[in-house]
Amino acid sequence: MQPIGDICDPESLDSVALGFMCGLEIHQQLATNKLHSRMPSELYEIKSDDVPNEWSRSTRRLRASQGEGGITDVAARFEQMRNRTFEYVQSPNAGLIELDEAPPRNHDPEAVDVVLTMAAMMQAKPIPSLQAMRKTVVDGSNTSGFQRTTIVATGGKIEVDSSPIGVDLISLEEDSARKLETRHTENGETVVYNLDRLGMPLVEVATSPDVRSPEHAKQTAISLGRILRDTRRVRRGLGSIRQDLNVSIACGDRVEIKGCQDLEWIPGIIRLEMARQLHFYRLANELRSKASLPPLPPNREDDSIPVENRVALSASKRIPMKLSDLTDIFQNCESKMISSSLKSGSSMIAVALPGFSGMLGTKSLDNEGAQLPRLGRELASAAKLAGVAGIFHSDELPAYGISESDVLSARESLGLLEEDAFALCIAPSWQAELALESVVNRARLAFHRIPKEVRNVVIRKGKPEDGTTTALRPLPGEARMYPETDIPVLEITQHRWDSICASLPPSAEERKNRLEDLEISDNQIEAILNGELDDLLVQGLEGPLNLPPKAWASALLEHGKEKPNSLAASVHLVETGSITREGAVELFPESIERETSLVIEWMESEAQSRGYIPADSSKIEKAVEEVLKDREDFVMDKGLGSVGPLMGVVMQRLGGSADGKEVSRILSQKIEDLLS
Repeated sequence: MQPIGDICDPESLDSVALGFMCGLEIHQQLATNKLHSRMPSELYEIKSDDVPNEWSRSTRRLRASQGEGGITDVAARFEQMRNRTFEYVQSPNAGLIELDEAPPRNHDPEAVDVVLTMAAMMQAKPIPSLQAMRKTVVDGSNTSGFQRTTIVATGGKIEVDSSPIGVDLISLEEDSARKLETRHTENGETVVYNLDRLGMPLVEVATSPDVRSPEHAKQTAISLGRILRDTRRVRRGLGSIRQDLNVSIACGDRVEIKGCQDLEWIPGIIRLEMARQLHFYRLANELRSKASLPPLPPNREDDSIPVENRVALSASKRIPMKLSDLTDIFQNCESKMISSSLKSGSSMIAVALPGFSGMLGTKSLDNEGAQLPRLGRELASAAKLAGVAGIFHSDELPAYGISESDVLSARESLGLLEEDAFALCIAPSWQAELALESVVNRARLAFHRIPKEVRNVVIRKGKPEDGTTTALRPLPGEARMYPETDIPVLEITQHRWDSICASLPPSAEERKNRLEDLEISDNQIEAILNGELDDLLVQGLEGPLNLPPKAWASALLEHGKEKPNSLAASVHLVETGSITREGAVELFPESIERETSLVIEWMESEAQSRGYIPADSSKIEKAVEEVLKDREDFVMDKGLGSVGPLMGVVMQRLGGSADGKEVSRILSQKIEDLLS
């Protein structure tokens, strides 16, 4: 049965009927030192133009190499073809290990314990011997050409909306360097990276394809993120957690989508990917029908290798890798972009796409305003991977300053028939040729199912452009992994695992429950939990100072985790009447964080010398009565509205040695008595 669904209305696509499968990969930064260098995990929020002159820079080119099995990873080989140079900026927390000029240190034990804790919380089984592996990465984000990753646990599970989600792998790996900018040159791109993030520990959680729907994927990501945060050993903030989506439908194939930074984006991105895979399945069968080739079955499990080999051979013959230089034809083109590019030494290179007229498509939108999938956009994505700005194709021409006569001249030069299409690329000749080779390869793949690849969400100004994605690189193969020889195997003893399991942090629900009986509001509870302040709150309540819940909660919400001992001391002294509130406000910023008893001793001494010892009630009452006697007419005129203006007068008379709250209470009461 052929798959049913309208790609113009992705919301209506039936996940069950289309054979939807989805798994998640969650990457979360840990709040520890770097994994194999012990350098601080600190980010320097600077742009490329603001890099201090004293920060060293180095330049490298990376190439793919064969793994132990003699195979070069397809994704690594592709990256090498892009002819890029990488420039590395050495931040203060990047040393010889980050520069790949010294061997790595063993696994950071704190980071290992954090990931083991996460594994236990997900009911996973630890790997007895942790072997660091090198994962080939030649996009420049790792100076060494590989990323170190270690599988820590397998076979876990979580519950999401009463549905079990398998956790296949939990790994500990190094984060990559941060891209600052990309500079385009005649010889290729130069990509500038900051090494501040390189080597930060990441936990990677990969689920089984148990997600039932786009919305269920979002809920799964929320649940996983909550479990990771419950350890209280993960970094917070933008970019500290990333979600990758592995999506397929029966008539398509697995695609990994990166760049999903916001949980709210997940359902829409998945639905658009389902629509894209459905569209290209239908397009493949349309192309096969025109070429008298066997159709694709509705389910990829029914594919025949001999048939697909036959189709691939036919596609290669139909779309030859024959590139043509049409620079002369476009010398007088009206497009300012084209004319300026030609003057700067670029060439206009073309390739024929026989039988593809009308198949490439033009830009149109679905019911939600997202771009509908079209082959022309996929071809442009393939070309952009070579570093070019894009391509022109015949389905969208004449346009962009390219006239009808330019199109006719190009078609005549290429010897095209009416049913044929073509693509143009303007760039330095070597780059344009590389880009159009990618275009031809992608056009040939249009006769098959959607290619297995890594795609990226299209982001504009920090938000998805419309939820659509663009090709990033081929899906990596097994050949990219091989053992790390510089790091010894780490044995996880039963004693270590038992200790981890015996001291698991409370869950989110348990954390909330222990706060509900306290004398604090629901809003305060929510704010404390969101700020991860509940452990400090409980410690203050159960500690030797026996802090009152409301006052301690308010203080934590105002000051956060800054100097907790000093904060506890100031709350204690105010609540016991040892110093004034005004005195605590002055002394807390000046205090040095140390043992609580020492902070209390210092604050009491300073309060005594600076006059922050509270006046007793009788003294306050006397001062209030004197002020009211002097300003009786003002009180009678303003009523209770005189409390605010007279507060300062009373406090001044007391020399600042009174608790403002107590002064306000007595002043209000005395004014009410006077007015009655």
